[in-house]
Amino acid sequence: MSRTTSELSLKEACEYLLGRDQILILTHAQPDGDTIGSGYALALALKALHKQVAVRCADPIPHKFTFISLSLEPEEFEPQTIVAVDVADCKLLGSLCEEYKDVVDLCIDHHVSNVRYAKRLLLDANASATCEIIYGMLKIFETPLNRHILSALYTGIVTDTGCFKYSNTTAKTHRIAAELIDAGVDYAEINRVMFDTKSRERVKIEGAVMDNMDFYFGGRVAVIAITRKLLIQTGANDSDLDGINALSRTIEGVMVGVTLREKKDGKIKISLRTNAPIDATSICHRFGGGGHPRAAGCEFTCPIEEVTEQLLPVIRESLEENGCLI
Repeated sequence: MSRTTSELSLKEACEYLLGRDQILILTHAQPDGDTIGSGYALALALKALHKQVAVRCADPIPHKFTFISLSLEPEEFEPQTIVAVDVADCKLLGSLCEEYKDVVDLCIDHHVSNVRYAKRLLLDANASATCEIIYGMLKIFETPLNRHILSALYTGIVTDTGCFKYSNTTAKTHRIAAELIDAGVDYAEINRVMFDTKSRERVKIEGAVMDNMDFYFGGRVAVIAITRKLLIQTGANDSDLDGINALSRTIEGVMVGVTLREKKDGKIKISLRTNAPIDATSICHRFGGGGHPRAAGCEFTCPIEEVTEQLLPVIRESLEENGCLI
C-alpha cells in the first residue's frame, strides 16, 4: 500500500486515544480470543473514560467468547475514530474491508507481517498477543481492572500462547498473567472453557480430520482439509474450528502442520503451524499472506485439490534449506 503510516509509541497511542471520541474498534473476521479480548478490553477501558465506543466484527462472536462480548452494551453513534486491533492486513477484516480499508486511524497489533494499512500503527512484534499491548495501554490510562477487563485480557493472552506453551510466550507474558491473576481473574474457569471443553460437533470433526490426514516428506508435513461438505456432515460450524489448526503439529515428527479450510465463498484459507526452525511467515509470504514465525496464513482461490500442488514445493524448499528432510 502507498499510504504513509506513522508508527507510534505506547504513550503516543494512548495520548491519541485520550484525545478522541466516538471510537469504533474493529476486530478481524473469524475472530479468535486475542482480537476479541483486545477489542473489548480496550472498549471497556475507553468507556470507563467516558468515551463513546463500540466493537464491530464481520463475523459472529463464537459462543465460548460471548462472556467477553456481552460485557459491553451496544451503543449507536457516528464513528469519528476507527481503531483496528490484532489486524495485520485490512483484508483480514473480511466483509468489512471495503468499508474501512482507507479509514483506519490507528492499528494496534503484534504481527511482524503488518502491512501498515492504517494511518497510525502501534506495533510490538515481541508481544505474545495484542492483549499484552492493550494491558500496557490500560496501565497508562490508569483504568481499574474490573472482572470483565481482566477476563478479556487473560483470554487473549492465554489463547494466543496456547496456554503459555507456544514459543511466543516470554517472561513478560508470564509477569502480565501473574498480575492479572493477582488482580482476581478467574483463570481456572477461562482455561477450562478455552482448552478443556469441546462441543460434540468439534469432537466429530476433529476425529474426521485426524482420520483423513495426509503426510508428506517422510512425515515432516501433515495436511488436513476441512471442506464445506465435512462441516455439513459433522454439524460443525466455524466456531467449532477454533484451535484445530494446531492438531497436525502435535504429531511426532511433524515440522509443518497445514490446515486447508474451504470458505463459503469457495476460497481456501491456509493455516500453517510450524516447529523451529521452519518459518511459517516466510512460506505464507510467498502467497501473499503473513503472520508469525510459528503460525501464519494465506489464501488461495483455486480448487482445494490444487492448493497442495502449489504449497508443498515451497514447504519442501524451506525444509531443505533448514536441513529438516529425513
